[in-house]
Amino acid sequence: MPPSTDIAIIGAGPQALTLVTHLLQKKAALRNRFVVIDPAGEWLCQWHHQFAAFEIPHLRSPAVHHPDPHPSALRTFAEGRPDELFPPYSLPSTSLFRDFCQSVIQRWDLTHRVMAGTVQHLELCQGLGRQRFRLGLADGRQLLARRVVLAIAGGIPQIPDWARQIPQTYPSDRLRHSSQIDLRGLSLAGEQILIVGSGLTSGHLAAGAVARGAQVILMARRQFYAKLFDAEPGWLGPKYLKGFHAETRWHQRWQMIQQARNGGSVTPAMLLHLRRLERQGQITFYEQCEVQRAEWKGDAWRVHCSTGAEHDCLTHLPIDRIWLATGSQLNVEHWPLLADLRANYPAEIVDGLPVLDHHLRWPGCNLFVMGGAAALQLGPVARNLFGGRLASDRIVPALVKPRIRVPRTTTV
Repeated sequence: MPPSTDIAIIGAGPQALTLVTHLLQKKAALRNRFVVIDPAGEWLCQWHHQFAAFEIPHLRSPAVHHPDPHPSALRTFAEGRPDELFPPYSLPSTSLFRDFCQSVIQRWDLTHRVMAGTVQHLELCQGLGRQRFRLGLADGRQLLARRVVLAIAGGIPQIPDWARQIPQTYPSDRLRHSSQIDLRGLSLAGEQILIVGSGLTSGHLAAGAVARGAQVILMARRQFYAKLFDAEPGWLGPKYLKGFHAETRWHQRWQMIQQARNGGSVTPAMLLHLRRLERQGQITFYEQCEVQRAEWKGDAWRVHCSTGAEHDCLTHLPIDRIWLATGSQLNVEHWPLLADLRANYPAEIVDGLPVLDHHLRWPGCNLFVMGGAAALQLGPVARNLFGGRLASDRIVPALVKPRIRVPRTTTV
């Protein structure tokens, strides 16, 4: 790692890759003026791991959403593999998307551009009238950077209150958040598994558990419902974004984001598959129901839940494992990496999301933010693949033209 750089990009997921390809397309001369830092030391490591761990067959996003600047690049790449584009909107298979991203990395000569490291401290230093960020890594290394881009997911697993209250007297593998689960290598024959949550993750986990011989109970506070995408396609363009950007009240924007995503949903194909497994007696749906408390007794869980007239309570049924497909919570006030910056350059925070400027900069400095944390500016698809493109469209001009002034405060 060099002692200093112009641009430091923290994270090497699909959004970071999207930013780098768009940056190089706009100004190839920046190739040797940026550093990408990620714990894995390679591109898309966590992304590929999560898809493999849940055995996800294909993406939820259409083939036009990917890290390359050319919208048709993935379709062109897939010309010899048409059976790996799934209807109704040419959803790429997991293996096709992986191979395509590898081709993007090679084509843009980015294979060795990610440096292994975990950034633990970020400090903005003033000297001779110029700002510099000091990045402190877990192994003691330090890096000075003029501009920094945060391209991290940053979500913390959301654990229900009843799960937090359980004494740690149970085997650790018997209560897991989805982020800790890897279906590969699990032997579940004859087990009864309770999966909490109504999103697509719960569907993948249920299908994987049934394939390994388990009986599954799917529980959610709401009815399971089908939706093709996380948010309606209108959020990808002016149809909905025009009204979103016209809204000047940040909290109202936050409300619009929540309404657009509307909690967890599964795709129509997944719901059809789960209902088929229900008819075969391998899955039981507990809808509009939630766990009140759970106790580890002997070698199984005893679960007490709020129940309607549609089904019996679980109390009588021994449960071998509980899996929490309850998502994650994003709140930049809980990011240790931003603690020093927030103290010296406070930003308005709305329900965990920072108010950034048009170029997605933190007030008063050249820290840029991508991903879900930029949702107040980009809308409900900020965390998705297309959100990486929306973020790049705003960040790249400020990186290419550093003369763009850094505002002290932010406005809509």
